[in-house]
Amino acid sequence: MAFRRRIKSYPFFSQEFLIQNHADIVFSLVIFILIGLMFEATAKTAILFIQPQYNISTLSPEGEVSLYHFGWKDCATIIFYLFITIILHAVVQEYVLDKVNRRLHLSKSKNTKFNESGQLCVFYLVSSVWSLYVLSTEGYLLHPTAFYASYPLCCFHTSGIFTTLGMVKFFYLTQLAYWLHAIPELYFQKVRKEEIPRQLQYITLYLLHIVAAYLLNLTRVGLVLLFLQYLSELGFHISRLFYFTDENHHKMFDLWAVGFVFTRMITLTLMFLVVGFGLGRAENQTLDWEAGNFNTVFIRMTVLFLVCFTQSWLLWKFIRFQLRRWREFRLEQAARKRAAAKQTPRALKRDSVGHHENGLIKAENGTSPRLKKIKAP
Repeated sequence: MAFRRRIKSYPFFSQEFLIQNHADIVFSLVIFILIGLMFEATAKTAILFIQPQYNISTLSPEGEVSLYHFGWKDCATIIFYLFITIILHAVVQEYVLDKVNRRLHLSKSKNTKFNESGQLCVFYLVSSVWSLYVLSTEGYLLHPTAFYASYPLCCFHTSGIFTTLGMVKFFYLTQLAYWLHAIPELYFQKVRKEEIPRQLQYITLYLLHIVAAYLLNLTRVGLVLLFLQYLSELGFHISRLFYFTDENHHKMFDLWAVGFVFTRMITLTLMFLVVGFGLGRAENQTLDWEAGNFNTVFIRMTVLFLVCFTQSWLLWKFIRFQLRRWREFRLEQAARKRAAAKQTPRALKRDSVGHHENGLIKAENGTSPRLKKIKAP
């Protein structure tokens, strides 16, 4: 299964060989793990990579309920879906983005940003729909108190058709797999050195917040925050894709700016209501590692500080970006006015004898104003 066109063959185990064939190599590893399910001796090991672990079934008034916890075995599941993500990344790049790039004829810098926005648009769209589906299925949107009620037993609660799957936990594992896969993709996609610090910045922020929500059992409120964040970022990258296709499509950034500020306000409000007031009024506020209870004053204040600092930093970057954009727009408008003033033709002065026409002086009656020669007597 080839994902990239073979323009030139490289020596085995060389750097270019690894970059050109990384998707095929990862695909072979995935097939190797799936083959392990076919044999009884390796099935128990292979299932660790595919299915979420640490599930406990309990009885409730609603029926049988499964609660999922976290542990070191989750690393195997994350690695497997990291491989899946690398394969999907290569498929989108080869069969969608590369074909569009060949038609647009973008520069190298714009090409890199176009590929980045294209990949993130697919991920943000799928994750937004998935998180909204989980929130609506579990009834979190209709009952806001469910974000902190019965903490920490609400961490990976699934019921009904999702009893054996653990949809909430599976969602978080795939999120971690995606953002971890983004790190080696910087090498596989040959991202420019100038772009690497910026991309590593937001990759680290996503990993930090997702891991914190996963380990501290704040998965319900984390679902809402990820949905809002992904929806806002989806608008930005769609606007950037349209801008690369036609630079006149810059008004979509104004709509994204409104959604960005709105997302920051909802994020801060929701975190203060859930972590500051909801969990602050809970009866059990003692640290219990076995039960997964991390509802202490120090941890709550640390989480609030982390979220507030991140949101403030994003707003500061947003304000600087908008001010720089406004200054560039003003300078561009001033340059256009100066260029238009220089190109304005000067009005030719009308002569008392006649007027100018095609570079010649004409009299009022259309004859030449030259004096007639007087014949000598």
